Amino acid sequence: MRIRRRVGQKGQIVIPKDVREYVGILPGGEVLMEVRDKEVVIRSEVDPKDFVEDFSRVVGQKLTKKIDLEVLLEQEAEDRFALH
Repeated sequence: MRIRRRVGQKGQIVIPKDVREYVGILPGGEVLMEVRDKEVVIRSEVDPKDFVEDFSRVVGQKLTKKIDLEVLLEQEAEDRFALH
């Protein structure tokens, strides 16, 4: 999904309501911005890596194979945006 927004005079942009709801950005919440080369990635305050690590601790069993979190997260993002 691609959404075009104009940058305001103070360098601000508005994240559309549908996108905020989809990624869990709440009013008054915080977002994380990551600069990758010439891109800016904006994420909700819940860091996916922290979520996966916390979730994995609940299971109590070790994984049988190594999981590449970056690939897994990118695939999940692609799958979610493909639905819209």
